[in-house]
Parts: sequence; structure tokens; C-alpha cells
Amino acid sequence: MSEHHHDDHDHHEHHVHPDQPDHAEPTSLLGLPPAWYKSLAYRSRVVSEPRNVLSEFGLGLDADAQIRVYDSKANMRYLVVPQRPAGTDGLSEAELADLVTRDSMIGVATARSATAV
Repeated sequence: MSEHHHDDHDHHEHHVHPDQPDHAEPTSLLGLPPAWYKSLAYRSRVVSEPRNVLSEFGLGLDADAQIRVYDSKANMRYLVVPQRPAGTDGLSEAELADLVTRDSMIGVATARSATAV
């Protein structure tokens, strides 16, 4: 039986997940990982200076936003569930799924807005 941990986050918290080279990512969910995601430079920097790395991806977070970096272990896997975009209360599950991207599930982007699709 797998253990699931759910950490509710608000507008002042952002979650990011660096890859570990020995872990198999859920490719059916995320697709093939980009080359940078597997690189030692990305993994090291996102842990030591996450705000700078996210900024380089174009993700500007509020200055008071807390960034949490979740590093998977052999017995614990993390997956970022993107924060629900504003104005999506009436959307179906399928419509919400269209807003989620690989990068938003890694944590280097947010989910697309409802007006973006």
C-alpha cells in the first residue's frame, strides 16, 4: 500500500520537485522528461537557489512566497499538484486537466489560466 501525503498550499507557497536520476518518473502522466530536468546542475541549483531557477523559467513569484523543494527518495515519491487557477470553479475535470502541463507538475510553471486554452 502506498502512502499519500497531501500538503495544501496557498497563494504564498510554491512547490517544486527536482528529479533524482535513479527514479523512474511517471512518464504516462508527465511525458518524457526534458534533458535539463535530469541534469545535475538543475537538481543542485533548484535545491540551493530555487527562486533564481524558477525566475529563469519565467516564473515570477511574490517576494513573500515560500518555496518548498520536495526531493523524492526511494521509499517516498512527490508529485506537484498545481494550484487551481482563478476563475475555474465551473470547469469539469477534463477542462481542468487541459490547464495542467508537465512543467506545472514539476513546479517550474503554474497551471495555465482558463482563458489560455
